[in-house]
Amino acid sequence: MLASSIPPSLLPLLLLLLPPPSLPAEYTRTSDPPMRSLKLQGAPLSHLVLDSRAGHLYVGGVDHLYQLTSDLEVMSHVRTGPHLDSPDCLPPIVPQDCPSATPTHNHNKLLLMEAGQGAGPGSLIICGSLYQGICDKRSLSNISQLIYTTSNPVDTQYVAANDPRVSTVAVVITTENKQEGGGAGSALRLMLVGRGYTSKGPGDIPPITTRRLFPVVPPRRAFSQEEELGKLVVGSYSEYNNHFVKAVSHGNHVYFLFSRRDMWHKKEYRTYASRLCISDRSFYSYVEVPLQCGAGYNLAQGAWLGNHSGEPALFVVMAAGQASTPVATARSALCVYGMSELDAMLRRAQEVCYTNGGQGSGGQEEAYIEYAVSSKCLKLPKDSLSEYPCGGEHTPNPIASAVPLPATPTFTSTTQLTAVTTATEAGHTIAFLGDREGRLRKVLVRPDWSGDLYGSVMVDSGNSVSADLLLDESQQHVYVLTNSRLSKVPVSSCERQTDCGACLSLRDPYCGWCVLEGRCSRKHACPRHTQPNHWLWSFEPTNQCVTVTSLQPANQSKDEQTQVTLSVIQLPALTKAESLSCVFGLLPPQLAIVVGTSITCQSPAPELLPPMSTGSDHMILPVSLRFGHVTITTGNMTFYDCGAVSRLNQTSQCLACVSSVWRCNWCPLDQICTHNQSCYNQHIILNQRDSPGLSSCPLVFALQSSSLVPLGLSSSVVLQGRNLDVFTDEAQYVCVVEVEGVQLNLTAVVEEANDNTQTFTCSSHQFQFAVTQLQYSAPVYLRRGERRIDAAPGLRLHLYDCSAGQSDCSQCRAVPPEYGCVWCPGSSAPSCVYNQSCSSVPADTCPPPLITQVLPVSGPLEGGVLVTITGSNLGMSYQDVVGAVTVAGVQCRPVHEGYKISTRVVCELQPSGRQRAGPVLVTVGTTPPGKSVQIFTYQDPQLLDLVPDKGPVSGGSRLTIRGRQLLTGSRKDLSAYLGPQPCYIVEEVNDTQLVCQTGSINQTGGVPVRVFFGKAERTVPGVSFRYLDDPVITDVTPAESFYAGGRVVMVTGRNLDVVQKPIIAVWVEPVDVQRVRRRRRLALLKARQQLVFNSTMTTSPSEMSCLTPTVSPEVKVKGVWFQLDNVRVHYESIKGKRFTYYPNPEFFPLNREAPDSPYRFKPGGVIAVEGQDLIRAISRQEVTARLGDQECEVKTLDNTHLYCEPPESQPLSVDDSELPSLKVFMGNLQVDLGLVQYDSDSLISPVPLTAQIGLGAGAAVIILSVLVVILMYRRKSKQALRDYKKVLLQLETLEINVGDQCRKEFTDLMTEMMDLSSDVGGPGLPLLDYKTYAERVFFPGQQVAPLSRQLDLPESRRQTVEQGLQQLNNLLNNRLFLTRFIHTLEAQQGFSQRDRGYVASLLTIALHDKLEYFTEVMKSLLQDLVQQYVAKNPKLMLRRTETVVEKMLTNWMSICLYSFLKEVAGEPLYMLYRAIKYQVDKGPVDAVTGKAKRTLNDSHLLREDIDYSAVNLTVLVKNGVEVQPCPVKVLDTDTITQVKDKIMDQVYRGAPFSQRPAADSLDLEWRSGQAGHLTLSDDDVTAVVQGRWKRLNTLQHYKVPDGATVALIPRSQSSGGVGVNQVFQTGEKTPMLEGEEEEGLRLWHLVKSSEDPEIPKHRKSSMRERERAKAIPEIYLTRLLSMKGTLQKFVDDVFVAILSTKRPPPIAVRFFFDFLDDMADKHGIDDPETVHIWKTNSLPLRFWVNILKNPQFVLDVQVTDSIDAVLSVIAQTFIDSCTTSEHKVGRDSPVNKLLYAREIPRYKQLVERYYSDIHSAASGCYQEMNSTLTELSGSFASEMNSLVALHELYKYINKYYDQIIMSLEEDSSGQKMQLAYRLQQVAALVENKVTDL
Repeated sequence: MLASSIPPSLLPLLLLLLPPPSLPAEYTRTSDPPMRSLKLQGAPLSHLVLDSRAGHLYVGGVDHLYQLTSDLEVMSHVRTGPHLDSPDCLPPIVPQDCPSATPTHNHNKLLLMEAGQGAGPGSLIICGSLYQGICDKRSLSNISQLIYTTSNPVDTQYVAANDPRVSTVAVVITTENKQEGGGAGSALRLMLVGRGYTSKGPGDIPPITTRRLFPVVPPRRAFSQEEELGKLVVGSYSEYNNHFVKAVSHGNHVYFLFSRRDMWHKKEYRTYASRLCISDRSFYSYVEVPLQCGAGYNLAQGAWLGNHSGEPALFVVMAAGQASTPVATARSALCVYGMSELDAMLRRAQEVCYTNGGQGSGGQEEAYIEYAVSSKCLKLPKDSLSEYPCGGEHTPNPIASAVPLPATPTFTSTTQLTAVTTATEAGHTIAFLGDREGRLRKVLVRPDWSGDLYGSVMVDSGNSVSADLLLDESQQHVYVLTNSRLSKVPVSSCERQTDCGACLSLRDPYCGWCVLEGRCSRKHACPRHTQPNHWLWSFEPTNQCVTVTSLQPANQSKDEQTQVTLSVIQLPALTKAESLSCVFGLLPPQLAIVVGTSITCQSPAPELLPPMSTGSDHMILPVSLRFGHVTITTGNMTFYDCGAVSRLNQTSQCLACVSSVWRCNWCPLDQICTHNQSCYNQHIILNQRDSPGLSSCPLVFALQSSSLVPLGLSSSVVLQGRNLDVFTDEAQYVCVVEVEGVQLNLTAVVEEANDNTQTFTCSSHQFQFAVTQLQYSAPVYLRRGERRIDAAPGLRLHLYDCSAGQSDCSQCRAVPPEYGCVWCPGSSAPSCVYNQSCSSVPADTCPPPLITQVLPVSGPLEGGVLVTITGSNLGMSYQDVVGAVTVAGVQCRPVHEGYKISTRVVCELQPSGRQRAGPVLVTVGTTPPGKSVQIFTYQDPQLLDLVPDKGPVSGGSRLTIRGRQLLTGSRKDLSAYLGPQPCYIVEEVNDTQLVCQTGSINQTGGVPVRVFFGKAERTVPGVSFRYLDDPVITDVTPAESFYAGGRVVMVTGRNLDVVQKPIIAVWVEPVDVQRVRRRRRLALLKARQQLVFNSTMTTSPSEMSCLTPTVSPEVKVKGVWFQLDNVRVHYESIKGKRFTYYPNPEFFPLNREAPDSPYRFKPGGVIAVEGQDLIRAISRQEVTARLGDQECEVKTLDNTHLYCEPPESQPLSVDDSELPSLKVFMGNLQVDLGLVQYDSDSLISPVPLTAQIGLGAGAAVIILSVLVVILMYRRKSKQALRDYKKVLLQLETLEINVGDQCRKEFTDLMTEMMDLSSDVGGPGLPLLDYKTYAERVFFPGQQVAPLSRQLDLPESRRQTVEQGLQQLNNLLNNRLFLTRFIHTLEAQQGFSQRDRGYVASLLTIALHDKLEYFTEVMKSLLQDLVQQYVAKNPKLMLRRTETVVEKMLTNWMSICLYSFLKEVAGEPLYMLYRAIKYQVDKGPVDAVTGKAKRTLNDSHLLREDIDYSAVNLTVLVKNGVEVQPCPVKVLDTDTITQVKDKIMDQVYRGAPFSQRPAADSLDLEWRSGQAGHLTLSDDDVTAVVQGRWKRLNTLQHYKVPDGATVALIPRSQSSGGVGVNQVFQTGEKTPMLEGEEEEGLRLWHLVKSSEDPEIPKHRKSSMRERERAKAIPEIYLTRLLSMKGTLQKFVDDVFVAILSTKRPPPIAVRFFFDFLDDMADKHGIDDPETVHIWKTNSLPLRFWVNILKNPQFVLDVQVTDSIDAVLSVIAQTFIDSCTTSEHKVGRDSPVNKLLYAREIPRYKQLVERYYSDIHSAASGCYQEMNSTLTELSGSFASEMNSLVALHELYKYINKYYDQIIMSLEEDSSGQKMQLAYRLQQVAALVENKVTDL
């Protein structure tokens, strides 16, 4: 694709960079899936062919051809390009004859195999895109060996499309050689080729042709298209532009699959299948049928002829087209069409067209003749089809079925499918689909045509799969061709699955589990796949693996051996001679006995079992069922070890053994746990499952003594046991207590009881060790000799120490009494001890409570807050303090949850009734109360006021509540509420104020402000907080700032004053990102994002101003928003665009040559400051300048200059320097531009006195005169600059003065326009339909354009002429003919400029349905034009419309930009027109001269002072039956026709002009009283005549009062009123005066024309110019400026709509500007001004100025003289904005240029940015442009009257017939194509011209 997207000048360089053929192809192999892949040169690779006999692969790409082995090893590699070529030239290419030839890539278009003769190897047919698509043959065994090459080809040998984007398909067929008398058995090998239409090269190659392959006997040639071989004849090649997808041979037929626009019915794109008999050499049998695939899948992308359920079927992948274009979207589907159904459909179409005139049984159309040929469906005998299955000379053809063949999509995808191939596996059809992302999908196609996607393989990520998708000979692999890679992908990965579960979970139709072989395999690879349960198909959801459902027994002791029975499902049947075996774990296999689904095996001998793992009492062994060495299925069996059960539970071995899940029994005497039912020493205790009830285990089950044992005191422990009589030996019992890991052994004395229990008294012991808490639990058990007797779970001694953790008397006495702890006063220090350890008398009572802290120390009078009292001896329990706490003398109720023994009391404060203070008292029992040192105060907090008292409903306002004693209670007791919503306290509270932040609420209104101190509530008296609607921002200006910030941003909206602290926030992130290289990828580490705030905002309800924050240039601005309390408003949401930060402007020092020296200033002038980007983000009003201590008044500011007027005398300096410096302030930016020194008045230093005396008088005179001349020159040049600046200043001052008037006018106008925009929203813009628009643009000023005319011919000649014109149309589609035709016409002297434009427009109409071709021709002609101008003066190119191609360009732009006008520019243009009309009509307009009081054009300004006043008329309008009054505002100076026009403007507002009645078809009737009806007219008997002047009647003349009632009524025939009607034809602007001129009277309205009728015309014009040249007085300039200011917004809107790059510019503009840039590059033009001029001449001057001056070209409106005058000024401003020269004005400049002098630099920037944005945007819009052109061709072609255009064109051919014929015959390519001969044929048909035929 390289050549199409790269400028030709770069091609030689690129070709040098192409990789050499010797480079090896890159080979890769992936492991998952096991896929081989080979990278090849020649991207994009397009075709793949497999030679199944030799197993070789052939790949065709761009400039490369490969021969590979089946394992992707390169056998041979051939380079096929690039070569010098051009699609416009016929081979052989001679550079001198073909200047457009460049090194061109050769795209492979066809790759086919042709069988060899006899035992020969056969040949490979290769056709490329070079040399008009010629073909070669190469040896299949070695492609580097050429068998045949098309050298010196003739035009019948052009096979493939010469355009890489146009498809070509072919199929090789062999048929009987009848014609050439080869005798019986002689074969004729042919190639049927389908190719799309190409706009370049020979344009007459049919869509389907037959080419000779063998035999080739001279003079016949290989690949030639011979008359007798047949072709598909079509009426219009470009219209039937078939996009071919596939050609296949099946049975006795060849089928073609293609898509194209349905030319017969809906003009939508569809896919068709067509069929031909192989034996049919004349294409009589051609028939096609549309294929329908579900909803909207209409564009075939790839196809394959395969089998479905044993029947041949066509598998097609279809994509949904993009809205009536041939562009495929991602939505796609696979549809399958049975070949028998397809054939039946095709036969049906043949049958109804042969025998029933194309109509079905119901009379509906079922078949028709396609391809615009003269045949038609007939009514032949009924047996015609069976008699002539392949048609005959008498049968109609080519036939198309009107009924589509439908199919339901088998599979749909959201990624575009591009390729399909199919395979049949075990009777199932499997489709492999390639997609645009490089994925291969696998779909099982069910017998009912539905599909299941079961797999997907990523073959080459991001690269589309080519339509050539092939399976290898073994059907094991798919060859996938992508952009630059060939991959060999296995069809399945069955063999990689190692177990049955994984195999079945694959859900792959190829795979199944071969049970007896234990592998995942394809069905045919499993020997017994026919028998049940031997091969389990993975795709069958009900299939499950051979499974062991149960084992009997499931568990057994490891010490025994038993029979194990396995129950198995899905077990395959075996022969008698075969057997299965069982394998336990890794042990040797044993023979298994199979009975039905049960299998019995012997468990392994105990000694063979593997050892048990530590810490476990069992192990699980797999039990596998095997057939030979193959494991069929596996179950699990558990082997347990009873000995391990007791070993793992040492504390209670017997209990653990008998309660185990395994069947274990306990032998008490042997101390072993066993699976046996008997013990060695007789006695046995059985497992609880065999012997339920109380356990028989010997056991210590309880403590008889207390479990509480005090430390440090000798104590004795008594244990109780049972079942201990089983022990009969003499061993002694010992008590064992474990304390912190140390065993204490105490001898035990046994006492027997009657009930089989025993009591064990352990010897006394004093336990002593340190503890940190009250008690420690120690295990205790009994041992008999070496045997440990089981102890009941949880048997523990509780060793305790009273003193641990009990620090005071209350805590000590609170210990439960069973512990026996007492508070012992003691000698050294009182402490808590065991009662028996206290040497003195224990205390009965405790000391008084001690209070150490009280929190808080204040509370409200109402109480309700919690007071926390901490200390010691605060009671032993909660009950001790109930009713025992007072705070400042008031009871305080203790809270149970807050009480902590002795150390803490939490109580709830009770109401006090008044303010009081006092200590906290706690009384416990009879002891004296404890008293706090801190004083608690009952307070009465008061709220006084709050600030602010309002805020937004979204919350976020910070309220300050002021009051007294606000620190009452603790911070957590304090809460604030606004109504029901909490207000969140955000700062530390002090005694006089608290600050809280409001939350959001769902309604507006006042709410009380409440503060809670615990449960005490206070409100702010007499004040409520008002929740108001959230602030709304409606507008923000400006939209940009410099980085320095400080620019005032004005925010307008509603409720802005409800916000307390508005903030402007800028979200930035640093630009300098660190780059990290990882895995060859560049990762960007983003820095943290930050915010820059500025909260210096001032607010009013509707306005708010703020300064933009300063932003560092090193950061990137991500967003700007306004934080209005909780409301966040993003700038983008207000304006729909981003707020932009620009780099600070650059200022140059005043004295650039010597920055350190002061700038010399002459008083009375202005200081000019130079810089860059000065107004990019600021306006003049925002800039201040100071010179020293005084202001330098800024007069003018543009992008590069600031002009300020300093004081008359030099100001003082503000710093230490002597001279003042000039400083410019822009927001926060302050720039010092250097010192300024005022010049003294004297300009000439006086000549020294000595010199005057010394020199003679003559010499003095000469010197003085020279000096004077020099000084005068200098003063003149300076004066010019000063004048320019002064003029700008004066204009600006004038504009400021009329500013107020403008604002009022603008407000009125906007009110009117708002009404209008609501109208525009209703009936819509009065846009012209495309046909009228095209007429007006193509044929301006013509009364009847060819689009509206009909072909004026006698009926007898019509058919012949139309046929001739159709042939002329075909000729025009030949580029060579068309360019020769145009060049020949332009060479003729009589061919005027008007003729050139006319011919260009006729060609536009004739070729409107082939705009892509039209564009190519236009580009080619423009290239020739560039060549001409480059040699002369390139800047003059396209300035005027002097050639055919320049008018073609105008028309092309008009076609391409119609939708842009419709969608974007139309509305602002209409608004501008309406604004002008409204403004002009508000003041008097002279009906005769067209001059107006309100205008922009000084030559159309009504300068006289006319007294006029507004008159309000009530117009009666008939609306159906009722009559409605309608108010209309007019002027009393209006003529009656002007009044009628204004009335109709009001009555028919919003309606297109062409749909209104004409003013002269209606009469205006003034109605007064009951019977007073007076018809008013411009001229009647009452008209005033003075001398030879007759005045038109006005409302003033008739004395119609304000508020009068009038009616418009249809004009009666008798009413003879003569009106002054302004009749406008397109392009014609002069009012036509009717009536009076012949009588010698001259009409006037407001002013008498100053022109004397006696003065000759040439003198009249010169007088007019002199009058116009007079300096315009300031009063008139003020009027013009007022009008300009009022219209400014609308002018800006139009210019911005045209030149904005916010939305992508129209594709045509981008495409054409790219073309101009390429032309400049190609011709080495590096002057940017030249390219700028070309672009300006091609778009703004050629198209937009035309539209601006003539809105009636686009809109259905009337443009009067006065409106036209205003539009002319605006159009001229647009022209000035597009020029590159600097726009300077002086005193003598035309007023029209002065008006917009300040705006033009801004508009110039718009233009420059528009051009540069388009230039810098990525090009490559060629494809998009072509899609757009195709769409435009289809959209509007039907509206074009091409036959009339062709007939008009023929008139020019007739006029210059001989010259055109001669020109065609001189051209060698034209001779080859027989162009002259074909033109003669046209002439013969169109006008019976006798030719040399």
